[in-house]
Amino acid sequence: MNTAETPDLPRRKPNLAASNRVKEDTFPSGIDPLAEIAAACRQGNMAARRQLYDACGQHVYRVAARVAGEQDAADVTQQVFLQAFRSIDKFDGRSRVETWLHRIAVNEALQHLRRNRRHKHSDLDWEPMDQVDSGRQTEQKEALEQALANIDPELKSIFLLREVEDYSYHDIAESLHIPEGTVGSRLNRARRDLKQQLQEMGFSPT
Repeated sequence: MNTAETPDLPRRKPNLAASNRVKEDTFPSGIDPLAEIAAACRQGNMAARRQLYDACGQHVYRVAARVAGEQDAADVTQQVFLQAFRSIDKFDGRSRVETWLHRIAVNEALQHLRRNRRHKHSDLDWEPMDQVDSGRQTEQKEALEQALANIDPELKSIFLLREVEDYSYHDIAESLHIPEGTVGSRLNRARRDLKQQLQEMGFSPT
């Protein structure tokens, strides 16, 4: 597929309301609400490609921002969908469309980090500790973001998928194409590396 066949995807943060459209509907258990859209995409339907972007763009953007950094998230998001539309014929339906896109998003974000050979800060939508004053909380959050920026990108992605996105080991393994046992070992390594980074910055994580 050449780029002329690709819809004009905006280089900006996707619209949250549009991305929630599919999730707000009710579907029978086990039915992928995006399956018909993906099938239409395989037929070259440009409107369906726009629908897929509107449905999943926010999720892809969030993954890109957390792995590659907010500054590059829009570019990574566009690349994810370009890659998805080029390879849509390879989607076999054995996983949900959103899972398939998530896998592409993680891989594209990691490749972006490797190409640029730098680690970017990524704003987290969570707080590392509760019941602390706001100043201390902000300081800890900034320290954690700096520590995440300094560890291996693959370890960072697994940590974020598990601790922030609350993915199961199985879902992480499927997204990254690695065994579940590898997920556990890399997650432990990520936690160790983060602890070391925080200690070097003067923090003493429990």
